[in-house]
Amino acid sequence: MPRAGLDAAVVTAAAAGLADENGLAQLSMSTVADRLGVKPPSLYKHVAGLPDLTRRIAALAAAELTEELADATRGHTGREALVAAARTVRRYVQRHPGRYAATTGSRPADADDPLATALDRSLSAFVTVLRDYGLDPADEVHALRMLRSMLHGFATLEVSGGFQLGTDVDESFTWMIDFLDQGLRARASGGGDAGVPHRGVSGARPPR
Repeated sequence: MPRAGLDAAVVTAAAAGLADENGLAQLSMSTVADRLGVKPPSLYKHVAGLPDLTRRIAALAAAELTEELADATRGHTGREALVAAARTVRRYVQRHPGRYAATTGSRPADADDPLATALDRSLSAFVTVLRDYGLDPADEVHALRMLRSMLHGFATLEVSGGFQLGTDVDESFTWMIDFLDQGLRARASGGGDAGVPHRGVSGARPPR
């Protein structure tokens, strides 16, 4: 009989916590079972195995991040929305590096996989941020890929200790957002030169 109170959501939450604590690569069915105080075979009553569990973690992370993005950007447009979204992604990856890592390596099993819905919703959040820049429709996918790549790259490099130079990382983050904002504005206005971003357009500094 399945342990009382144990279900797929409980198993996924425990696994997500372990992934954040120890790294996604260290996750196994055995470590999740130990965390929950059960034998590994008990988990298979609720999840199909480690690949299925990893997809569930990815769906959880994508849903959480989408909700945080929606809350952070509500009522903001243009650069304000861009700043809010960028800070949200950075903070989420800092807090949940393991479960975020699951989103980059997991693929939906089929169109009905909850991961597919969660990823679509997270993409929509970024599309909403970009919409106010008034880009040519032909540029929208390129802009979306650029935004996701830059935010993902910065955040994951930061949590992995990839920034070794002495310049303040928060300043680099602000510089990147200024560069993105000016580049998007230049592209929307038909200019080909994004210009050199200046420091702290809004005067605000991202949280540590």
